[in-house]
Amino acid sequence: MSATLAAPAETLALVDALRAIVGPAGLLVGADVRSRSAGAFRSDSLQAGVLVRPASTAEVSAVLRLCHARGQIVVPQGGRTGLVHGSDADADHVILSTERLNRIESIDPIQRVAVVEAGVTLQALQEAALAQDLFFALDLGARGSATLGGNIATNAGGNRVIRYGMAREQLLGVEAVLADGTILSSLNRMLKNNAGYDLKQLFVGTEGSLGVVTRAVLRLRERPASHGVALLAAPSFDAVVTLLKRFDRGLGGTLSAFEVMWRDFYELVTTPPALGSAPLPHGHPFYLLVEAQGGDAARDAAQFEQLLARAFEDGLITDAVLATSDRERNAIWSLRDDVAQTGRHGPQQLFDVSLPIAAMQTYVARVEQDLLARWPRARLWTFGHLGDGNLHFAVAVPDADATVRRAVEAVIYAPLAAIGGSISAEHGIGEEKRAYLNVSRSPAEIALMRALKQALDPKAILNPGKVF
Repeated sequence: MSATLAAPAETLALVDALRAIVGPAGLLVGADVRSRSAGAFRSDSLQAGVLVRPASTAEVSAVLRLCHARGQIVVPQGGRTGLVHGSDADADHVILSTERLNRIESIDPIQRVAVVEAGVTLQALQEAALAQDLFFALDLGARGSATLGGNIATNAGGNRVIRYGMAREQLLGVEAVLADGTILSSLNRMLKNNAGYDLKQLFVGTEGSLGVVTRAVLRLRERPASHGVALLAAPSFDAVVTLLKRFDRGLGGTLSAFEVMWRDFYELVTTPPALGSAPLPHGHPFYLLVEAQGGDAARDAAQFEQLLARAFEDGLITDAVLATSDRERNAIWSLRDDVAQTGRHGPQQLFDVSLPIAAMQTYVARVEQDLLARWPRARLWTFGHLGDGNLHFAVAVPDADATVRRAVEAVIYAPLAAIGGSISAEHGIGEEKRAYLNVSRSPAEIALMRALKQALDPKAILNPGKVF
C-alpha cells in the first residue's frame, strides 16, 4: 500500500523528510509539479503532488530508503520522452526525477568509455564524445531531451541499431539503487567480464520497476571518417528488401541505418506546414534513407556511389538524392525524425512493433485494410527502422474514444502473435501495452518477470502498474 498524500499531516511529514535529504532546490510540490508537461506528444501535465530531484546516488538511496520504510510509491522519471505512459504518476505518488544527475564524469579516449550520471541527455554525450574525436552510437529523434538513464531503462533503439545495437549493447556498467535504498555499484569498464551474473541487465529495459539507474559506463567508438547518406525511391517492397541485402553486403559492415518511409508518411513530412521540403518527388511507394559510416572517405564514397549506380541499372531504385554536406545529411534525417507532423490531423496513436521483414508487406496491408474497414475516415502513416525489423504506425481516427482506441490497438497487435512479432520493438510496455504483453511473452516468461519484481521490490513501490 502506498502512503497517501491526501492526509495533510502525512504529506507534510514526507515533504519535510524529503527536503532534509535533497534540500529546497531538490523538491517541488503542488502547482510546481502540475505545471510540468507529462511528456512528448502529450497535452496533459504531471499529476503527482511531490517531485524530488536528488543530486547524487547517495541522495537517491536516502529517498528510496525513506519511501520504502513508508510504503510510498515512487515513479522514476528521466526526460519524459517515452511514448507508452511508462513514467505516469498518480496524485499520491512521489516522482523521482534524475534531472539534477546531469554530469559527464569522465571520457576515457584509450578505453573508449564514458562515465555519466543518469540525467545526462543523449545529445550532451554525443557532443562530448565528438569533442574528443569519439562517437556514441545510440541516436534517436528525441536526443536533445531523452536522458541516458531513461535510454537504459527502456533499452532505447533508434536510428543505428542495424550496426551498433540497442542501448543494451552500449552499456558496460551501471550503478543503480534498489527499492529499499541499497546501492548496487557495478561500474564495469571492460568489454569482456564474465565474472558471474551480468547484474546490469536487471535494469535494462525494465522501465524503472526493479531499481533506479543513477550512473552508467557507456561504450564509445572511434569517430567515423566518412558519412554517406542517400534518400532513395523504390518501386516495390521486394525492391526494398533486395536493397537492404545489397547495401549490407556491399558496404562491408559500414551500413549504419536503413530507414523506410511509406509514401503516406513521406508526403506528410514534405508538405506544408511541415518545415521539410521534398528532395524527391511525391508518388513513389517507398522512400529509403540509407546511411553508411566508414573509415576512408574517398573509398567509402566511391563504394556507395557504385552500389547506387548498380541499383539504378537493375531497376531497384527509381530516383535518388546523395547528400554532399552535413547540411544536406541533416535535412534528409530531419524528414524521418519529424514524427510530430502526424499530429496535424488531430489526436493520434503511435505504435512501435517488430516482426520478420518477410512478413511486413502482408502485415501492413492487413492493418490498413482492417483499420479502414472499421473506420473509413481513419488516417494511417507507416515508417520505421526497417533494417532492424521495426515498424512505426501513427493512426488518427476522428472522434476516437477510449473504446475505439482499444479497438485500434487490437487491430495493430493481434496479427503479431501468429508471425512471431513483438508489440514493442523499442518503446517499452509502460501502462499502454501491458494488456497485450501475452501477445509477445509466454506465461512462463511473465511469471519469471513477476518473480524478479517480487524479489527486488517486495513492497511494489517502484513504478507499479507498468509492464504488467
